[in-house]
Amino acid sequence: MAVKENISAQRRFRSSFFTSVLSIALVLFLLGIVGFLVLNANSIRKFVKENIGINIELKDNSREADIQQFQKLLDARVYSKSTEFVSKEEAAIETRKALGEDFIEFLGYNPLPATIKVKLNAPWANPDSILFIEKELASYDVVADIYYKKTLIHEINDNVKKISLVIISFSALLFLVALALINNTIRLRVYARRFLIHTMQLVGATRGFIRKPFLWTGVAHGAIASLIALALLLGALFLSQKQVMDIMHILEIRTLMLLFAGVVVAGILISLISTFFAVNKYLNLNKDELYYR
Repeated sequence: MAVKENISAQRRFRSSFFTSVLSIALVLFLLGIVGFLVLNANSIRKFVKENIGINIELKDNSREADIQQFQKLLDARVYSKSTEFVSKEEAAIETRKALGEDFIEFLGYNPLPATIKVKLNAPWANPDSILFIEKELASYDVVADIYYKKTLIHEINDNVKKISLVIISFSALLFLVALALINNTIRLRVYARRFLIHTMQLVGATRGFIRKPFLWTGVAHGAIASLIALALLLGALFLSQKQVMDIMHILEIRTLMLLFAGVVVAGILISLISTFFAVNKYLNLNKDELYYR
């Protein structure tokens, strides 16, 4: 009979362990995702803005030497991240692929101009700065026309601000929810052993002696849950990389290391603090109160 009770107790302990660790790990995983968005908010914003570009159409009678000199001038500008020259022939090939037919054969000539595509540095990727750039570029003799998606630029700048605000608000809310969930999980674990705490008090054990194994268990659960959360985060990043190839341009190793360290520290500290207060609660109760709290 005693053996059966011992086996049953071991099963309950394992079940409690897995439930506690998995619950904390999932909460830390969600917290890690939001932490990733917050820590990389500037990188994401920069990445989006630096994919905004302007196209400069060149005059047909422009000399190759003048075009090369103009592109070098663009490369040297503070607002320019990169430039790409697209000749009339290259533009025709791209258009032919897009249309699926040879429009030059139909028209009898190539109407497409040579262009220079300019990607902007993030601080310059806003409507006011682009207007200034447009006026400056229009003064050069080789430039026939300048075009860019004005509405898209306005939308990107407005949406980036809104998304940043939403991420920060959601992060604060999720952090509070995470604290509450982890705290409740640990309180339930300690609640299941409240009579053991009372029994130890009856035999003269000090508060520190009673608290110590619970605190070490809390640290262990927090550490294991953190490692599981990190594995889930790495898996999520790997899957994201397969779906969104440009995500590696956003990631910064130092930021990623900071995030992983934050998840581990948060898991251990939250578990430790929650365990401390949960044990203290039952240290202050008498036997009758243990049945109701």
